[in-house]
Amino acid sequence: MIIAIDGPAGSGKSTIAKMIAADFGFTFMNTGSFYRAMALAVLRSLGGDESGAGAAVPDLADEAKWVAFARTVPLEYRQDGMYIGNACVEPFLRSDAVESIVAALSAIVPIRHLINDKIRAAAAQLNIVCEGRDMTTVVFPHAECKIYLDASAESRAKRRFEQGTSALSQAEIRKTIEERDAIDRNKKEGSLKIAQDAFYLDTSDLTIMQVCEKIKDKIHDKGLFME
Repeated sequence: MIIAIDGPAGSGKSTIAKMIAADFGFTFMNTGSFYRAMALAVLRSLGGDESGAGAAVPDLADEAKWVAFARTVPLEYRQDGMYIGNACVEPFLRSDAVESIVAALSAIVPIRHLINDKIRAAAAQLNIVCEGRDMTTVVFPHAECKIYLDASAESRAKRRFEQGTSALSQAEIRKTIEERDAIDRNKKEGSLKIAQDAFYLDTSDLTIMQVCEKIKDKIHDKGLFME
């Protein structure tokens, strides 16, 4: 069974998906980690450190170059997070350097195809809760349960700032979120949109527990009882 969650950056998808997965005994899959790990690999190839900081700015207009590069990156999703080869890179996936290029990199259509194949292969034969931007519309259009989490740019920036993973100010984070939203909603393929049969929920003024309870109620309303 697949429970797919979509929504913009900072809407609480990862936190909520982890909690729902834990409650039902499912595997949590942060599909955005595949793109973030690919972005990190790009930055490291250009001289960046472990977090990608200090790298030369990649020319992402040269799509053929980065598609060829993407085919060589050994990404693997395990229970404890994302790996490049045998090295867990989970601690570096939300660095400012990765944030600065991941949206543009993920907009390259052939790279999306490569990543989607990896996501589907990792999800095969599993009960999963996955989250991303196009899980309900492109990657898993036949998921048994589809959810779209939304929130205002202001509340999303506040959450990201309070996580303490960025050196940016709250105003700067909001600006990057709004820029990310624009890219995500205007991608050639896999753009951020609400599936017709998705349960829409604005989380701006809700606590994590309130969001989880509403989603679990919806799952049970659909008759998706999971042992």
